[in-house]
Amino acid sequence: MTLLAHDRYCDAIESQVRQFRDVVASGTDLSATVPTCPDWSLEQLVRHTGGALRWAELMVRTRTQEPIPEEKVPRVGGPEAEGDPAALDAWLAQSGETLVGTLREAGPAAKMWSWAGVFTSGFWARRMTHELAIHRADATLAAGLPYDVAPDVAVDAIDEWLEIIEFAQRTQPHDAATQPRGPGRSIHLHATDADPELNAEWVVELTDKGVVWRRGHEKATVALRGPLTDVLLGFYRRLPLDGGGLEVLGERELLDFWLERATFG
Repeated sequence: MTLLAHDRYCDAIESQVRQFRDVVASGTDLSATVPTCPDWSLEQLVRHTGGALRWAELMVRTRTQEPIPEEKVPRVGGPEAEGDPAALDAWLAQSGETLVGTLREAGPAAKMWSWAGVFTSGFWARRMTHELAIHRADATLAAGLPYDVAPDVAVDAIDEWLEIIEFAQRTQPHDAATQPRGPGRSIHLHATDADPELNAEWVVELTDKGVVWRRGHEKATVALRGPLTDVLLGFYRRLPLDGGGLEVLGERELLDFWLERATFG
């Protein structure tokens, strides 16, 4: 699949950090449980996300050839004071700003370690873009605020998600992601509001050897239809499939089976 340009990922990280900070500054109780990540409070979610940005920044800056332990990342856990929106906001802002600067300096082709078989800095620009997109949705939904994401970022997030599932099936044979296999079963994703140039439709075939997917409009065992943002969040299990703008056509059980086992993020 065609990736976004490196600068586009950097711009998306920049804008999404600003939007994430808007949630922190919204007055929402930082101790509130995040419904889509119920093990975390909103503050824990922010600290997790900012820590991921700092971890990625250090790895890109050092061009590491192996994973860096989290405890070696400066201020990875966030500000010392808990329940302080101003301190959390400043820390998140610095986390995003430093990462974007490092990614722009590195460009997309710097050689380094990653966990998904793409050993370049460009992998981390893409991964952090979508880490932010999904966890920003978690935070925004927890705060009861409206969520939107740029269409090109949403489309690329679904592409990346499917690529990660493919990678997991190849490299982690005992992972739950390997279970959705078997001939004659397929899933169709159809964004009903996207610009035709985005080609925001996907066909996911479950074969004996694993997942095979492509862009396009085809008949499938089950289809998930709706606005692009809703399709993204539904496929990431951030929105319920029932109600709202989503529509399921065909064998709902297959889609539920897939979502229970092929989750990520």
